[in-house]
Order: sequence, then C-alpha cells, then structure tokens
Amino acid sequence: MNVSQTIETEENLLPCLRIKIYHPQQSTKGLYGLLPLGNRSRHSAEDLLRLGRDNQACTFALADIRVSRKQLSLQAYRAPHSADMLFTIQNLSQKARLSVNSTALDYLERTDLPDKALIRFGEYEMLIFRESGEAKGSFEVEFEVLAAPPSRETCLCSPSVTAIMDTGSSCGLMSFPVTQGPLESDETFIYHS
Repeated sequence: MNVSQTIETEENLLPCLRIKIYHPQQSTKGLYGLLPLGNRSRHSAEDLLRLGRDNQACTFALADIRVSRKQLSLQAYRAPHSADMLFTIQNLSQKARLSVNSTALDYLERTDLPDKALIRFGEYEMLIFRESGEAKGSFEVEFEVLAAPPSRETCLCSPSVTAIMDTGSSCGLMSFPVTQGPLESDETFIYHS
C-alpha cells in the first residue's frame, strides 16, 4: 500500500463558529484575558466545548467571578444525510438561565444552535454565527469582542428578519425588556372592513 493512501488528507474548508462577545464592563476589567481573541482555534468534532470561569474544566474561560464555573457547552453533530456540521448549546449553570434568541434554557436544558444566534447569560451577550465548511472531523472557533451590545443592533426573531431594536420591538427575547416607544402608523395604509 502506498504511503499517500494511508495518510489522512487535509480538510480544505473547516466549519467555523464565529463568536462575538460583549459585557458592559469589558473595558475596565480583563474579562477576556483567557480567550483566544482574534485567533481561530481548531477542535475535534467529537469534543465537547465548555465556556465558563474554570479554565481547567472549560475549553474557553472568562475571568469573571459572576460567571458559573461551567456556564455552557457547545457540541457538534451531523443530521442523517446532511453534509453540514450542526451544533447544540446546553446550559451548564445551576444558578443562571441561558437565553438562545427567544428561548430560555434552565440547568442542563439544550437546544439546537441556529446559524445565527444571540446568546445571553448574566450581563454577557454573544452573537454566534455558524459558517459551513467541508470538514467532517473538525471545526474552528473564533472569538471577537464587540464594542456595543448586539441586542441593540439586531433582532434574531427568524433567520430572514433583521430589525432594529430601537423600534420598540422586543422580538420575544425573554426577561430582557425593551422600552416600548410610541408606535407610528404608515400613512399609506388603507383600512378595509
């Protein structure tokens, strides 16, 4: 057998989870000192990724005592007859709820991670984008810090709708109230009874 037939080929394009994170006090504290900001890290699709305060038990750690030791986990999977690598997200915190778009997760509850998701726990907000790739055995994760909270800029009610939060629409985000402002009607709207 030829050596080139026994060596695994390098995968061309890896799926990637792009995670953009925000905290209101991020400029005054070193909250992200343990995260690999701006660098893509490669992970086996078999491995469970954990985010939390404990840098021994978690793949990614936040230097914040208000974050649970293990806050959340991400796990890759494949659906039958699909080439896409998909992910689930699970709340590992017994004290704090985790919100995924408009769905609140209690301790050990999990849900599928959409292609674009707004994740909230405590005062943290993370915008996660799933980029497709050809790889079957591994994927990448890339962290970036946002200057403003993503919930003020976009609403993720459905994958095809992006609305400005300042319009007063809360988009069903649980336990994160938005002040309802005056509603204006379209002057061209004609009412038919």
